[in-house]
Amino acid sequence: MSTPVSDHDQANPQSNIPDAHGLSLFERDPGLARLLKVYLGDDRYRELEPQLVDLGERAAGELDDWAMTADKNPPTLVHRNRRGEDSQRIEKHPSYIALERVAYGELGLAALSHTDTKRPSLIKYALTYLFVQAEFGLCCPVSMTDSLTRTLRKFGDAALIGKFLPYLTSRDMDTLYQGAMFMTEQAAGSDIARITTRATRGDDGEWRLTGDKWFCSNADAELAMVLARADDGPEGMAGIGLFLLPKTRDDGSRNSYRIVRLKDKLGTRSMASGEIVLEGATAYLIGDIGRGFQQIADMMNMSRLSNGVRAAGLMRRALSEALHVARHREAFGRRLIDMPLMQRQLLKIMLPAEQARSMFMHISRRLDAADAGDESAAKHVRLLTPLIKFRATRDSRKATGDAMEVRGGVGYIEEWPEAKLLRDAHLGSIWEGTSNIVALDVMRAVRRQKTLAPLIDYLHSLVADTAMPERATAVFAPLIDRVSGLVEETAEQKDDDIVRQVASALYNLCSAVFLAWEAAQQPDDARRLALALLVVRYKLRPADPLTPEPAGDETELTRRGEPAGLECPVGRSRIDARVTSGACRNLRAVARSVEMAARRMACAEAAGLRVVLFAAVHHMRAAWVEATAGRRIGG
Repeated sequence: MSTPVSDHDQANPQSNIPDAHGLSLFERDPGLARLLKVYLGDDRYRELEPQLVDLGERAAGELDDWAMTADKNPPTLVHRNRRGEDSQRIEKHPSYIALERVAYGELGLAALSHTDTKRPSLIKYALTYLFVQAEFGLCCPVSMTDSLTRTLRKFGDAALIGKFLPYLTSRDMDTLYQGAMFMTEQAAGSDIARITTRATRGDDGEWRLTGDKWFCSNADAELAMVLARADDGPEGMAGIGLFLLPKTRDDGSRNSYRIVRLKDKLGTRSMASGEIVLEGATAYLIGDIGRGFQQIADMMNMSRLSNGVRAAGLMRRALSEALHVARHREAFGRRLIDMPLMQRQLLKIMLPAEQARSMFMHISRRLDAADAGDESAAKHVRLLTPLIKFRATRDSRKATGDAMEVRGGVGYIEEWPEAKLLRDAHLGSIWEGTSNIVALDVMRAVRRQKTLAPLIDYLHSLVADTAMPERATAVFAPLIDRVSGLVEETAEQKDDDIVRQVASALYNLCSAVFLAWEAAQQPDDARRLALALLVVRYKLRPADPLTPEPAGDETELTRRGEPAGLECPVGRSRIDARVTSGACRNLRAVARSVEMAARRMACAEAAGLRVVLFAAVHHMRAAWVEATAGRRIGG
């Protein structure tokens, strides 16, 4: 483990270049422990805490070192052995192999959900959330192994499950089978109906696959799920089947496919992505021909959820780095964190990071209920999963870029974590469907699977059954209905030109409600309610770009009788808001409670969070003035 930063900074007071390497990523994030207690309960959390403490320290030290080294030493493809025989293999750097041992072996991230079905899925996602703050690339193979296992267990026949499950869930690297998904083709891309890879059934009853797959991450995985068109199947989606492709046949020989080359990628450079040619490769049919996409969609949806977790983790690492720099770097005789513009920039990183974290934790809660047979929860997961994949992955690109800017020119240098964070963040919004594709999938889930009404009912129940302030309830209840109406109208009319805006509104609404619900479970911490109201204020309320935002002038906040007709960003309606003195009195009381809660935060990071939170209070006050005023929502 490297020298703790605090000692390093004291030893080099003149450098003025803060370095957080070696400072626990768990201890620097006090909100994580509090949230896990809310979602897991005290007993489960106490069982998990030692592992979190250990992983937080390692992620800030040796795992981070291995990840930086693996990023600079990407895998290489070797086509022949030293005797000149065709024997393809991918050579990985020892640092990447060391990371594999931790993720698959020590943590069991790919096996946890399949070896103890009573274990909350959030345990796996919480560990992933910390691990990904050090290494992003490996989390792709880990996620695909996990989701392939889930899909095999759900749709495969008993013989296949019995044959491969022990290998997929092994935590011994010598017996582990890693998983992958080979779906993308050059011409088809996201248009699955255009897939040309052929599946032919021989006289021996075996299926053989022929064709090209264009983007295959974890290219040398022992097992891969592959989409292919049956020779005797109809055109379009009705002819697509899902197949399980082993790297090695039962007789020990290498299956008939070749890795043509590895991709030279912007990010996730530690992990091998390649192009594959199938040359009559033996494969096993999963389910029925014609159900291929529907079955792989389950695997893809779980991968999308993992993608959201990883985006949240990247943003949290970016925020932790930015907070450390702002607290410890001085300019013009002041700490950066004491400067209003820096406080605002930090808040812009913090808010999407907290939204994404609340989203994945709540989705995991609903996923467990869905897997236990709750049909409404299954609809929640179906809709919330593409939402987090769509919005959190886009937010992570900006958040990591803003964090780089906080560090300044040094952040642009590859020796520091920000450059790698930014490069890795750009994959999230592309992998498992680009933003346009995923936003359209949100509307498809609303229109075809009828997922909206159950989710809206659930959001209303969270607000109604939670002990949040009455005025906060008055904010969320009508807003839920307004966003619901907009989503339903957009889905029914297939108004594709605004689906991204509408999907963003639904994501922001859900995350705000989840944040407020979390605040109600922690009565001594009003911070999450403040964050929820900031989401409403800046992402669901109208704003005039030519009107400067108030800087906290109480006289501005307490003006009476000045109507404001504003175009609402979540619909085509107009809001008539009237500020009243009673609302302002309530506003000041809420702001004071937030400030008092912030002052009770005593840990090292909380010192930075308090400054940012105090800067947010003025903006929150404005949100409360609008939210608690009498409103008439017109058509």
